[in-house]
Amino acid sequence: MVKSDKRAAALPVARTRDWRKAMSDHVAYGLLVYTALQIFVTVKALSEGSSTALPYLALVVLVAGIIPVCRWFEKRWADLSDAEASDPAFAAPFRRDVLTLWSLAIGLPFGLTLIFKMLLEVF
Repeated sequence: MVKSDKRAAALPVARTRDWRKAMSDHVAYGLLVYTALQIFVTVKALSEGSSTALPYLALVVLVAGIIPVCRWFEKRWADLSDAEASDPAFAAPFRRDVLTLWSLAIGLPFGLTLIFKMLLEVF
């Protein structure tokens, strides 16, 4: 009997998901992915059409421009109370925000590259 009590105490307690921390993690990783894609995709495409420092300046502006968007996603979830942070009712809005965040993080560098390449063709 004593052995079974020790094993029961050693079992992990079911943890609930903290939406605040989960969104903060997604924002951090999304920003890293966005920045990496921005560096490898946009700067490569822009440097082919220009020999100035303009592509690198554009990179700084575009990375600085995404930070407020990421901060908005994080702040939206950081303001939850402790009870709301573990409420399963927030699963659907959380998935929607995560999907939107990752769509921006992955899609925006490619979309911006396409726009810049079209502008370079025109001018």
